[in-house]
Amino acid sequence: MIFDGLDVSYGELWGSDRGPTHPEPMSRALAARKHAAGVDYAVLLSAGERPLALIEFWPRRMWRLYLFDDRSWRTQMIDFTPHGTGALLARRSVRWQFPGEQEYAYEKWDVQETTTVSADGQVEVRSESASAEVRRFAAPVEDFLCPAPEFGDWQVFAPFLAQQGHEAATATVVLNDVSVDEGSGPLRATGIEQLFTPGTCATPDGPAEVEPADAGLLRITSGRLVVSDPGWISDPRTVAVPPGEFPVTLSLLRTARTVGVAAARVTFLDAPPRAWEMALGPGEDLGLLGEDQFYGVGVDTGTVAFLDATRTVDEDRLDEDVFAALDGGSRFSVELPGPPPGPNLIAFRSGHGDGSYPVWIGRTDDGQVGCVVVDFQLRTADGGEQ
Repeated sequence: MIFDGLDVSYGELWGSDRGPTHPEPMSRALAARKHAAGVDYAVLLSAGERPLALIEFWPRRMWRLYLFDDRSWRTQMIDFTPHGTGALLARRSVRWQFPGEQEYAYEKWDVQETTTVSADGQVEVRSESASAEVRRFAAPVEDFLCPAPEFGDWQVFAPFLAQQGHEAATATVVLNDVSVDEGSGPLRATGIEQLFTPGTCATPDGPAEVEPADAGLLRITSGRLVVSDPGWISDPRTVAVPPGEFPVTLSLLRTARTVGVAAARVTFLDAPPRAWEMALGPGEDLGLLGEDQFYGVGVDTGTVAFLDATRTVDEDRLDEDVFAALDGGSRFSVELPGPPPGPNLIAFRSGHGDGSYPVWIGRTDDGQVGCVVVDFQLRTADGGEQ
């Protein structure tokens, strides 16, 4: 294919997917912020709506390049690592040959050829097909180097397109930005108060009734609230709060067919929140989030818990004390007491089950933490806050 220029778009990493377009597109500005922060993203180079190359930026300034053939099949992958100052080494290149479309869909290649290059130019070419073949030789390492690009310098990868038969019509490749708009940014905390207001509301499953339910008093002794899956407390959301005992409230959402936990709240002050902010962990930056994205509490057991940062959990008893108690019955929360006056733990079902859910901090006029809320996003069609 001869191309006059390349269309450039950005998105989340998607090298493990087979599609030729971004499943999660992002703006150029967001991709630039991720690049500056050393956070991964992907760049798609296309011509005439046909994908030619997918560039992935990885942490530690490493890159991966996928190349597409004339059928828009991804038939080559090249991994680059930093080499010296300002250069990348094409350390590993893999080519695949597929006999047909069905084999391509199921990644059943006829031939796989892998070329690896050491920093001093030692080359190994390993071909795997009906018979295996290995060749080793020395070559100038300069033959496998390219400049390390600054953000936007995607012309650096254009020469590699020739390996799949794509050639530029001119010596200078023109890049055309076709990325999505910046959008409104990360998920916003709207309608949080309504999650706990009794009455009828609309949901994707039709009308539902909101029923606030008391889940007990949470005892905080250390001044640090943890929001976590009780089965995975190694990397929790932590919020600085006052010590004491505080009420936990569930928002039950009752439809014609089901009832689930739409949200959970622990209240520290009677004053209503005047501002909401997303609970962030170490190193998390709102500027690196795309449209309606959020950092949230990860759930792998269908359960979330509020607990003090010093509270330990007996993993051997979780199945009996927490998961069995909440599984399929009429209970929506369970308390695991601690030795008085030690902290307890209050666990509750997570609305959609496993996944990731935003944690919001409600602050009063003077900036104090008035409450902390986990929104399980049962009231929107796509699982996102509206």
